[in-house]
Amino acid sequence: MTEPTKEIEELIRKFALLNAVKHEGKAQSGPVIGKLLAEKPELRAKAREITALVNKIVGEVNSLPLSEQKRIVEEKWPEALVKEKVEEEKKLPPLPNVDKYKTVVTRFSPNPDCVLHLGSARAIILCHEYARMYRGKFILRFEDTDPKLKRPVPEFYDSIREDLMWLGCKPDEEYIQSDRIPIYYEYAEKLINDGNAYVCICTPQAFREKILAQKPCPCRDLPPETHMERWQRMLDGEYNEGEAVVRIKTDLNHPNPAVRDWPALRIIDTEEYPHPRVGSKYRVWPLYNFACGLDDHLMGVTHIIRGKEHLTNMVRQKYMYSHLGWEYPEAIHYGRLKIVGAYLSKSKIVQGVKGGLYTGWDDPRLATFAALRKRGITPAAIKRLIIDVGPKTSDVVLSWENLYAYNRKILDPEVNRYFFVQTPIQLTVHGLPRTFIAKIRLHPERPERGFKEYVIKTSEGDTALFWISRNDLKSLTVGKAVRLMELFNIKIESVEAYAVEASFLSESYEDAKRMDAPLIHWVPIGDDMPCQVVMPDAATVEGVAEKACKNLKSGDIVQFERFGFVRIERLDGKILAYFAHK
Repeated sequence: MTEPTKEIEELIRKFALLNAVKHEGKAQSGPVIGKLLAEKPELRAKAREITALVNKIVGEVNSLPLSEQKRIVEEKWPEALVKEKVEEEKKLPPLPNVDKYKTVVTRFSPNPDCVLHLGSARAIILCHEYARMYRGKFILRFEDTDPKLKRPVPEFYDSIREDLMWLGCKPDEEYIQSDRIPIYYEYAEKLINDGNAYVCICTPQAFREKILAQKPCPCRDLPPETHMERWQRMLDGEYNEGEAVVRIKTDLNHPNPAVRDWPALRIIDTEEYPHPRVGSKYRVWPLYNFACGLDDHLMGVTHIIRGKEHLTNMVRQKYMYSHLGWEYPEAIHYGRLKIVGAYLSKSKIVQGVKGGLYTGWDDPRLATFAALRKRGITPAAIKRLIIDVGPKTSDVVLSWENLYAYNRKILDPEVNRYFFVQTPIQLTVHGLPRTFIAKIRLHPERPERGFKEYVIKTSEGDTALFWISRNDLKSLTVGKAVRLMELFNIKIESVEAYAVEASFLSESYEDAKRMDAPLIHWVPIGDDMPCQVVMPDAATVEGVAEKACKNLKSGDIVQFERFGFVRIERLDGKILAYFAHK
């Protein structure tokens, strides 16, 4: 490298100081090199010398006190400091009335009737992050009190726990509502005894007619003793399923008929529909608003964070809280979050897996956390997406690309690059003047990661053989120049459907730029291994990967150059990978 210009030295110093200020006075060489090469890509060919210069300047910057680093940045590049601050991650808005509570307590309360999917992410992440923001408590509560219509499945309890751990949202406490039935009975009896609840034995149609007319059903005003007798008959099996229900008294003139005397507990024939955890031990089961409303108070939940479809449930539960003399928690109701193209219907997911439409809960066509994990979507990307959307009340429509953008930003500086050639065809290059050694960085902006090395030996005199992608045929024109990435420039001599002939032109990247030569990737024939990539639509792409991929492990996420990010699923002589996104 010729003597570095003052401009380059000043640019390195600027990036080093900004990085130092961002990291409590200690700059890191890798990000500084990355910023420099992004702004001055022509320096890539001189990376070794640039790295030495960056290390020298970073050492000088790190020898300065943090206060002096900040002073220099504020004096010389105040606009860059502002830009750095703007690019910082968004924070969640503060919760209301936190000073009222000794400890902020939030909860995520899934029904374990399916695996979790992207639609659950907002509730999980907002509740967890708010609990952590205020050094509070995050509760996982399994709401599994419907063994008939929303039947819980044993395997989903564990899969939900695993998904929360993967997301980095470990709960501080866990409860399972099917373990708490005696507690619900205790409060049902209190409400009945106090005259705030009653056992209704009207037919659903008769009750509906009365409630729509804003009139009490014949059961409502009977004395508590009568209702306690009916309650005992519910427990003893003297009423069949559908013949009796416990209702919470509310305002019969409430404008929303769904609020008027809502149902709290009902009978389920657990001989026909046994609960997977407690079997037929109980036949009277609480409905959502009763169990959820009681548990939020009993578990000390201070802030309920959920979708605005629960606004009516809040109104219902507040009547019960009033009867019990309790204060209702703070309630934040966010708008609907729709992700275009994502299957978020639990019933359709279950039906598709059971019917063989999907290969399993981690089928790449699904938006389950298991499928996203398999594809290489990171928990950090999901978390950033949800935090940026926040708890706003307006509805939000996102696309897969929104999530991919966050994931790309996380993966791009971190994961190594490899060559993968899909639908390969043979490229024969003639006229090589010598043996070439290609030293290709594992990451273009992280020289400290190391290199892959390929020796391009000539065979049959002056010829070398490569795999290139059939997709690149459209870029190849007879007589025109093409650059094999990180190797040399060639001139296309002939193009057939399954083979391309070319001749060596030159080695310089500057020549390729001058000739406006397209860049294509390659794999040396003989230094390859078969590779199959499963795409998000479950289609498969066949090809060959470079032999350096043999060093990868199951679970590694890498970028296949000019193809996209993939997660390695299996290596057994052949690579099986799942595509994340471009």
